[in-house]
Amino acid sequence: MVCKECKVSRGEERRQAREGESDMRKFYYIFGAVAAIGIAVVGYNVSASVFGSAVSAPIDLDFEDDEALIALAQGMTKGDPDATITIVEFGDYQCPACGGFALTVKPQIEATFVASGRAKFVFYDFPLVDLHPNAFLAARASRCAADQDMYWEYHETLFRNQSRWSSATSPAGGFEDYAGDLGMDEDTFGACLNSDKHADVVSANMRLGRRLGISGTPSILIDANGVRRRVPSNDYRSIALAVEAVSPESSGN
Repeated sequence: MVCKECKVSRGEERRQAREGESDMRKFYYIFGAVAAIGIAVVGYNVSASVFGSAVSAPIDLDFEDDEALIALAQGMTKGDPDATITIVEFGDYQCPACGGFALTVKPQIEATFVASGRAKFVFYDFPLVDLHPNAFLAARASRCAADQDMYWEYHETLFRNQSRWSSATSPAGGFEDYAGDLGMDEDTFGACLNSDKHADVVSANMRLGRRLGISGTPSILIDANGVRRRVPSNDYRSIALAVEAVSPESSGN
């Protein structure tokens, strides 16, 4: 179940639905193709400037076509990149329901499907900035951690400490402390956080989510061999049933 507090406003939801409705089938097709081959880091030159302070809100992006958006909207993958089933989450680090999902449901998914190689898990940033003013910076912070190969450790640290940094007027210092606690180079992490680095990717993830009809977090999608479905609830049982429904084993029964 998606947290009621973690949804965009009704007016914004209607606007997003109108924006994405005509291209929805095309986007699911492209999105599925990308998920099937794994998510790769794709360079995109948005700006050569460094603002000298931590960018904490989405930036404007121009795309020549849908494929350019898909290429930049980089999800973070856990598990076998060649797994035939992809479990996708669009999530917000400041969303309480996302925190619950990350700490209770996701470990079950990893133990049952990811560890066995049956599925890979892909996380896309979808910070609801109108509701959660620290969420965009948190998403950037997690990608700064990825620069030091510590993405998933930092990802979990943010969710475990969500109640501590969510209400902070300026959470950047706390984010840097978490990096230090995990053994990262704090100077490198701080330089990344106090810039515009990764703001383009997080902004593109948000745009992709809206184009796919995402309006709340966490939102879960299942993709396997061209079969894509939105899971109606984010509890473990609903996700497990959706995975089983698209598993090659189930098609042979």
